[in-house]
Amino acid sequence: MTSLVITVTETLRYRGALGQWSWMLHRLTGLGVVFFLFLHVIDTSWAVFYPELYVEAIAIYQSPLFTIGEFALVAAVVYHAINGLRITFFDFRPNLWRYQQRAAIAVLLITIIICVPVFILMFSHVIDHYNTNPTALPLLQVIGSQVPFLIGIVVALVAAIFYSVIHGVIAGDTTSKKQNPSGSRIERFWWSYMRISGVMILPLVFGHLAMMHVIQGVFDITAQNSVVVGTNMVNQSGTAVEFVANRWNMFVGGVAIWRLYDFGLLALVVVHGFNGLRYVLTDYTMGSPLLRRAAIYFCLMGAIVLLVLGSAMLFATIDSAAIEMAREATENLHP
Repeated sequence: MTSLVITVTETLRYRGALGQWSWMLHRLTGLGVVFFLFLHVIDTSWAVFYPELYVEAIAIYQSPLFTIGEFALVAAVVYHAINGLRITFFDFRPNLWRYQQRAAIAVLLITIIICVPVFILMFSHVIDHYNTNPTALPLLQVIGSQVPFLIGIVVALVAAIFYSVIHGVIAGDTTSKKQNPSGSRIERFWWSYMRISGVMILPLVFGHLAMMHVIQGVFDITAQNSVVVGTNMVNQSGTAVEFVANRWNMFVGGVAIWRLYDFGLLALVVVHGFNGLRYVLTDYTMGSPLLRRAAIYFCLMGAIVLLVLGSAMLFATIDSAAIEMAREATENLHP
């Protein structure tokens, strides 16, 4: 934690170093996206397993606080993606590194160029929604709804530290000064994976953002008798659960294309995101073998939980009973 504070304060003090600002902004946007990913996979699984909870989750996303967060999320994703391309390009073409400052400025400009029209379209959805005089959930309820997620993160951290202690007792905390060839090979693999997966993720992530935040938007998920984006199906009940069901039940040539699309997105983003989180956490725990192992355990547990939960929901079926439960929950949401 001390190292993290020093990094932030020194970056703020070390003015004029664009590379330092880009490095820090890349990490901060990455951390924000990983945190949202954690929330998003869990609450989307509720559409399958707990329809009533999913109704409340979407209502929370439609609150003013999360509306602001949605704009911040889109900006974070766009910047992180474009800056990731810059990093990948210069990693494979180090002879052009002298142009990295210009490239960093270009990343900022491209991010702005993309975000301005996207924000205008997103804001039009916001205006349309609030012109209908919607009933929003109370702010305290919105904030309180995030407490279980925070508790889950704390429990995972405690479990990671516990496993690290057990590991240290069994294997010892001494570290060899000799380089481990197999360890180097593994890290080279992850170095390549982060760059290759970052490029592969781009069309999937941008496509998802376009469909779910721009073309239709989070407010349209609960629009009754509206056509679900990417399908020819109508959300007759006006529930978020039916929206998800219709999208996942869209078949083209016998293939559930959106289930396949979301599975590819899930697998790539979860592994990419939590491995990036591992880089960040281990950077600040280099002086403690116990905490460094705990950071690795924490990221491993997070990735496994999201991959298992996400796969389970994508292979499950949302039946008419779940949609009816969601409809009743929607009616009781604002008594």
